[in-house]
Amino acid sequence: MAKIERVLSEHVKEPDPGLWSNCMRCGDQVFISGFVPLSDTGEVLGINDSGEQARVIFRKIRHYLEAAGGKMSDVVRVRIYVTDMRHRPAILEARRDFFSGDFPCSTLVGVSTLVDPAYLVEIDADAIIGAGAD
Repeated sequence: MAKIERVLSEHVKEPDPGLWSNCMRCGDQVFISGFVPLSDTGEVLGINDSGEQARVIFRKIRHYLEAAGGKMSDVVRVRIYVTDMRHRPAILEARRDFFSGDFPCSTLVGVSTLVDPAYLVEIDADAIIGAGAD
C-alpha cells in the first residue's frame, strides 16, 4: 500500500506546523490544498484582479507538482472558488496560461467570501503524476 508523503517546495511558504499541509502525495496521486494569492511575506497579490490572482495560484500549484515530480498536464481536477461570478472570464483566461489540450475536470463555485476579503479566488488541485501528456 502507498504511504502518504508530505511534499515541500522551496518556492512556496508552508503554513504554520499543525494547521494543514499544502501538498500531499500518495503513490502517484497528488493533492494540493486550496491556495490564495498570498506572497511569502503575507502580501495579497493581484489586488482587484482575479485573473492575476488565479495566475499566482496556478504558479504555486505548478511549483508543488514539480516538487512532487509532475507537471501541469498531470492535473486531473481543479476546484475554483470565486467571490463573484463576473470574474469567471478572467479566471478561465488564466487557466489557458497553464493548461492546454485536454483541460482538467473543473468545478467553479461561487462563495460569499474567502478568509480575507481581498482574495477573489481560491484554487485546489488533484493530479496523477506521469498521467499527463508531455
